[in-house]
Amino acid sequence: MKISGTGSALPRKIVTNDMLAQFLDTSDEWIRTRTGVTSRHVISDEKLEDLAREAAEKALLDAGVRADDLDFIICSNVVNEYITPQLSCIIQGAIGATCPCIDINCACAGFIHALEIAESFYKAGKVENVLIVCAEEPTRMADWKDRRTCVLFGDGAGAAVLTPGDNIKSIKLSAMTATDKLWQMRMLQPTPYITKEETETPLQMKGQEVFKFAVTAASRDITRALEESSMSAEDIDYYLLHQANIRIINSIQNYLKQPAEKFPTNVESHGNSSSASCPILIDECNRKGMFRKGDKIAVSAFGAGFVSGAVVFEW
Repeated sequence: MKISGTGSALPRKIVTNDMLAQFLDTSDEWIRTRTGVTSRHVISDEKLEDLAREAAEKALLDAGVRADDLDFIICSNVVNEYITPQLSCIIQGAIGATCPCIDINCACAGFIHALEIAESFYKAGKVENVLIVCAEEPTRMADWKDRRTCVLFGDGAGAAVLTPGDNIKSIKLSAMTATDKLWQMRMLQPTPYITKEETETPLQMKGQEVFKFAVTAASRDITRALEESSMSAEDIDYYLLHQANIRIINSIQNYLKQPAEKFPTNVESHGNSSSASCPILIDECNRKGMFRKGDKIAVSAFGAGFVSGAVVFEW
């Protein structure tokens, strides 16, 4: 398969570090030096499904593919206001598609997991046109009284349309159980028979543990993907990494010993938008005209689970 079109959509509300400092014990300098984030897009009056629809329609237009020509839709989402129906079904109806669809929750690595699922369908000869939509609102997961977490996140949606081709060179996924490092729990509806203790807990993160995992996992996944593709780090034109923290990105860059210009970022203006992070960055680079046909691109992401993944593909 190949990526034939991209799209993205962001909430209108932009929240700067100085705005956060009005109600948090923090400052622009404190946030920026630790994360690289200076502002982020935050959902206010929008609905996540509307951002997902907008990103999907832009990707379809970019690819020159009609919604009713889609054979499958994969939506990556961690949390939204709907528990059921699945967000992919809502997107399907919103864009006028009629194909089957599924949701996946692979945290921030969802886009790469979706590519792996789609690649399997292509290899099985079951699809021609596939839409991937990653729609996330992690700002609704964080405790906005906790400066350690809420300053990190932003909302948004990114999408990609896939068509037949031979541009995916390798995909590598990994997982390691680490529930106590990055997690959130919510209360379910009570029953007359529940006796166990239950809690409602906003997103919890052990920052140093997540940092170590992110750098190690991303470096390993990219290296494995490059080896399977018979490429070296120097062969890659762009490294598009999950935009979680500029220090993580810089550490991976140093490990790969590649120049900074190969590592475009938007973490400074978007924050961490979970699985939407990578497709939003891909779309923004695409619309800036950065990619040329034949460019080799590596994408890497990591998230709660812990899960991670990397893909190497040709533009």
